Amino acid sequence: MAGRLENKVALVTAAGQGIGRAIAEKFAEQGAKVIATDLDPNKLKGLRARLRKLDVRSQDDIEAFAREVSREFGALDILVNCAGYVHQGTVLDCTDRDWDLSFDLNVKSMHRMIRTFLPGMLEKKSGSIVNISSTVSSIRGVPDRYVYGATKAAVIGLTKAVAADFIKQGIRCNAVCPGTIESPSLGERIMVVSRETGRPPDMVRRSFVDRQPMGRLGTPEEVAWLALFLASDEASYMTGQAHLVDGGMAL
Repeated sequence: MAGRLENKVALVTAAGQGIGRAIAEKFAEQGAKVIATDLDPNKLKGLRARLRKLDVRSQDDIEAFAREVSREFGALDILVNCAGYVHQGTVLDCTDRDWDLSFDLNVKSMHRMIRTFLPGMLEKKSGSIVNISSTVSSIRGVPDRYVYGATKAAVIGLTKAVAADFIKQGIRCNAVCPGTIESPSLGERIMVVSRETGRPPDMVRRSFVDRQPMGRLGTPEEVAWLALFLASDEASYMTGQAHLVDGGMAL
């Protein structure tokens, strides 16, 4: 039986771990020709994909990579922007450097990737862009996620703008908004909070679980299923929307 993305060319950023890796694996299972990138290429090992180190903060690196992709695969069918960074703290903890880094990695990287790969999609009048935002955004605020929430709100605005601009040219652009997901990134944040507060890691972890109405964390695969649907032709009448996969966190 053919997969839902049979012979589609899909590029996934930050595919080395967590949500990005789960999406790359799911897309490959469903027949896509996956191009998986990460700043640390060692994290990409084991994926059934074309593997490439990519710095999404470098326009020069992105453009050089786009030329390689074009020669080997032609235009993309699917672009999934997963790269991101979670800053811990309030406005009083956010330096200009923290602000600039967060917006550069969480938002401007998506701008760079879309601006570079969208022309190829427009040429064939078809393409699906999936941007990873968050429930912590314009949808909901939570403590100590000041600049992170601001960047993820910007991702939703960027998504809607791209969708509106190219809706008549065969391009769809949607955002996925996860709640708290079990991932290496979460593990790192738990250790940071533990060091800063002196609370044991298991207590910090419990606080993350407790804010989820379902009483558990989400899995990267649960997010990947939503990304798969939005990337596929099954979602051909859906664009410009922020889709929650958050265990009821936004209720």
